[in-house]
Amino acid sequence: MAKTVTGVAKFQVPGGQATPAPPVGTSLGKYGVNLGQFVQGFNDRTKEYNGTPIPVIVTIYNDRSFEFVTKSPPAASLLKQAAGIAKGSGVPNRDKVATVSRSQCEEIAQKKMEDLNARSLDHATRMIEGTARSMGIIVEG
Repeated sequence: MAKTVTGVAKFQVPGGQATPAPPVGTSLGKYGVNLGQFVQGFNDRTKEYNGTPIPVIVTIYNDRSFEFVTKSPPAASLLKQAAGIAKGSGVPNRDKVATVSRSQCEEIAQKKMEDLNARSLDHATRMIEGTARSMGIIVEG
């Protein structure tokens, strides 16, 4: 018998720190997925990210088996790491909280290139710079 897709779940979990508690349990529990198996596989695959939020897309099949795809961390969390800040500005057009260089934005764009809808590295870098500006981070260079 062929496998059919029962559902698809999308959520973010800190890399290498997944537990059966929410959001994993609430997203996958309703499909009857073995949470321990997912948690172990996810933590093994993302241990190098160590706490950075990782988006994951889980495809669940009718026999309760699953496959999951991890994406690159969100641009905002990578920018916060690069700038060394805890959070962005509440009023980004007036209050600036940090500065990053264009080369740092380019490194982030290279990491995220496969997940971005960009034609070139320059286009992806401009997208990351826009995210930085919307967080109240000044892009220099």
